[in-house]
Amino acid sequence: MKQFKSICENCYKEEERDFDTVYQFIRKKENRTSTVDEVVEATGVKREVIMKFVKEGRLRTGMFPNLTYPCQKCGEPINEGKICGNCSSEINTELKREQEIEEVERANKIKERKHSTYISGVTSRKNHR
Repeated sequence: MKQFKSICENCYKEEERDFDTVYQFIRKKENRTSTVDEVVEATGVKREVIMKFVKEGRLRTGMFPNLTYPCQKCGEPINEGKICGNCSSEINTELKREQEIEEVERANKIKERKHSTYISGVTSRKNHR
């Protein structure tokens, strides 16, 4: 099965050369703990391109622990996913709070409907006498 590329063939070839350059540098034992900025300085490959390789999983942070990229919410360095643990927890807390508010509002609406039905039922009986 043929996969589609998001970039032109020339850019793809250039990216592959950049990947080889970066990989050849960081696979050396003494360079495995290099940061992204150190890899940029040593290889000349753009920071964004290196971070793309990390995000795509082509450069595994288990092997190269200091190759990080910024959390999309707060900018803290991370090496997997799109947001850091703190932002993830914060978002989950906000979602839970919103769900609780919705549940309370739903329960209140149900109570109001029951109460208004009872009152209108009583009123309609008096009118029939």
